[in-house]
Amino acid sequence: MDDSTLLRSEGTDPRAFKRFADFYPFYLSEHRNRSCRRLHFVGSTLSLVCLGLLLFTGQWRWLWIGLLCGYGFAWIGHFGFEKNRPASFKRPLYSFMGDWAMYRDIWAGRIKL
Repeated sequence: MDDSTLLRSEGTDPRAFKRFADFYPFYLSEHRNRSCRRLHFVGSTLSLVCLGLLLFTGQWRWLWIGLLCGYGFAWIGHFGFEKNRPASFKRPLYSFMGDWAMYRDIWAGRIKL
């Protein structure tokens, strides 16, 4: 990820975006810190593992554990390293979509860990 190409997010209200395509550059600008991105990646990966365990075992507790992993790691990244509030507080659906778009882009090599 090249910081010079990112939209600067200071003072931007995530609720102002009407399309995900417009929101995603803002979302990436909220993830400049490498440690934050790494924590998001770990949390998303653990969430997928928990989803697999839910499907394999049929035990619904894996859903809650997966949500805890995904959001817990992400929020630690935001509060501890990025020093900002997660956009999920104001734009939960777009933020959830942004998590998975960023996860895909990390695997594709478009965003560095």
